[in-house]
Formats: sequence, C-alpha cells, structure tokens
Amino acid sequence: MPNYNRADIAFEHGQGAYLFDESGRRYLDFGAGIATSSLGHGHPHLVRAIAEQAAKVIHVSNLYRIPQAERLAARFVEASFADSVFFCNSGAEANEGLVKAMRKTHADAGHPERTRVICFEGAFHGRTLAMISATGNPKYQAGFGAPVEGFDHVAFNDIDAVRAAIGPETAGVLVEPVQGEGGVRPADLQFLRDLRALCDETGILLGFDEVQSGMGRTGKLFAHEWAVVSPDVISVAKGIGGGFPLGAVLAKEKVAKALVPGSHGTTYGGGPLACAAGNAVLDVILADGFLDQVRDTAAYLRAGLQALVAAHGNVFTQVRGAGLLLGLKCVPVNGDVQNAALAQGLLTVAAGDNVLRLAPPLIVGKAECDEALELLGEVAAQMAEKTEAAAK
Repeated sequence: MPNYNRADIAFEHGQGAYLFDESGRRYLDFGAGIATSSLGHGHPHLVRAIAEQAAKVIHVSNLYRIPQAERLAARFVEASFADSVFFCNSGAEANEGLVKAMRKTHADAGHPERTRVICFEGAFHGRTLAMISATGNPKYQAGFGAPVEGFDHVAFNDIDAVRAAIGPETAGVLVEPVQGEGGVRPADLQFLRDLRALCDETGILLGFDEVQSGMGRTGKLFAHEWAVVSPDVISVAKGIGGGFPLGAVLAKEKVAKALVPGSHGTTYGGGPLACAAGNAVLDVILADGFLDQVRDTAAYLRAGLQALVAAHGNVFTQVRGAGLLLGLKCVPVNGDVQNAALAQGLLTVAAGDNVLRLAPPLIVGKAECDEALELLGEVAAQMAEKTEAAAK
C-alpha cells in the first residue's frame, strides 16, 4: 500500500552504529530505526539471545506462563517505580493499554464517568484511531472520521492550562517527557513535578509516554527520572527490544489491579522470543557504567551540535532534546536537510516544527559523533550554497 514514502535504499546488514546497503555503501545510523535499535546493529548479546530462544520456542500465547516475560517484568519492577508490567507489541498498543487502565481504575473506584485524558499540543501517541485522537494533530486525523471521544488538549509545559482543563470526567494526564515526533521538545522538569502534585491534589492519574524517551535514551532508564517524579503508569516500546517488536505498560498496583482477566489482552505480547530480546537489552542497559557512558556521549554530541549551530546559523538555529534524543531546528525544509544528509551517508529522522531528529544507537561512541558532526557540517555548507544560489 502507498502509505510509506520510502527512500530508495535497502540495507543488507549492519554493525554497531553503521548500516550497509546492497551495493556495500556504508551509512552512519543516527536514526536507529526511529530510536528503536537501542544496541545498534548486530549486537552479539542480543543476536545470540534471539537465536537461542528461537531454537527453543517462539510462541505459546498468554494462556500459559511465560518465564521470559516474568523475568523481564520482575527486572523492570526492581529498576523502576512500577509494581506490575503488561507486555504488548508496540507503542500505540502500550498507550491504548495505559488509557484503558486509567479509565478502568476510576470505574472500579466508583467513578465510571472519569474517562477523559488530558494530552498536549505537539504530542504523538501512535496511529490507532484512539491514539491519533490522543495525538490531536489534524495531519494524522484527516480522512478517518470524527476523533475518538475522551481526549482534551492543552499547551505543553503550561501547568495552569492543565489545571483549567481538569473536570469531573477527567481520568488522568498523558505526557511525553520529551516530545519526539512533535519536534524533540523536552518537558520542563518542574512542569513534570507540578503535574505530579496537581494529579495528587485532584485525584487523577499521571501517565508518561516513554515510548521514545525511555530505555536509556536520555541517560537514565526512563526520562521522568530526571525530574525525580513517580508516575502512576507509563508506556514503553521502541528501544525495549533493541529492534524486536515489544511494548509494555508499567504501572503502580492501584492501576495494575484494574486489568483483571478478560479486561485486556494480546495474542503476541510478552511472548518468549520478544522477552528474550527485552532481557538481553536490559542486560546491557543496566550494566554498571552503561548509562554513565550514554550521558557522557550525549553531552559530547550536544556540544558539537551547538558548535555546528554557531558556525551555520543560516541552516541550523537551535539544538533541542535530552540525552541521545536530539534535534536541530532547521531554516531550510527539514526534509531537504534529511535528504542531503542521506546523500552524505548519514541517516536521520525528520520531526515536527521543522526539526531534524538525531537518535543514534545508545552504544554510539565519540568517534561516530565526530563523523556525524563532520557530515552535518558538509550538509550545512551545501544547504547554504543552495540558498545563496536561489537568492541570486
């Protein structure tokens, strides 16, 4: 079907932060499959875990115990705010489960009218009918009929707007600690703290969409940890399986207990193969010193990008983001900049607000960052030349 605008490149294999196409040309991957290939390509521990599990059993369904999922859930509980975990297949599914859990929690407490969720301008929560409504962007909603009821949108980083939107039907708040698709915009840490206090004050639930910002992407396991805030429920996906499809809802017990047998489920979610991948990813991310290295590399890359902005202000005007989820605000159309980078052998991802998104694998080193910065400098020079030529 014609729903993807694909570049005319097919990758044959990858190694670390690099991908190689069918002709053997090497590309530096600073998109990581849209912040998903968290351990890069061909990571030996992840490859081995998937291969070994595939040789044993791939799928059994949730009619039976799945030890790989039990182990992965226990490790997430130990490393986070959560008491329980529900595994699914994608970020959109995780957000659907999160919203269902919020609504069911209030219904079980005697308030079935509390079904509405406050979301934010610039958000992106997935492509299902409910989640394009939670996203609230007309670009994603066009042609699909009336939006699904139950989502109210307010300005990002505006606690007064959130307070004004809370009513007797409000179930909770859903916010990305860093808006990825919306332009790589971080939430103010104080805003996240104020949200926690406001939710406690009004008796509603606080949910974080950590699909893109979680799994070490910002230098902590989850981005909300920077604000020292404990949510009630979060959604996770993308980097959780290192490229293997996996999603999760992590919740405190007051939310988790609402999902009784028959209330929610999935055929594939939390299967042996996916959770073997998830455990392998956690082995690496939770290893001593790994997240310290992510933070160090991220600071190095950000400093290089700021220097790039200073040198090429006619092409790039701002560095945004957190950790290894960074964005360059562009003067030319970001899609043109993305294509120019691709021609130079650098993979990036366009984002909203005319931003070029950089989300390299978490295993990226400073040498690869230097290479990316050099390529972006060449791109900036090319774009500036085109702009000058067009002006003549």
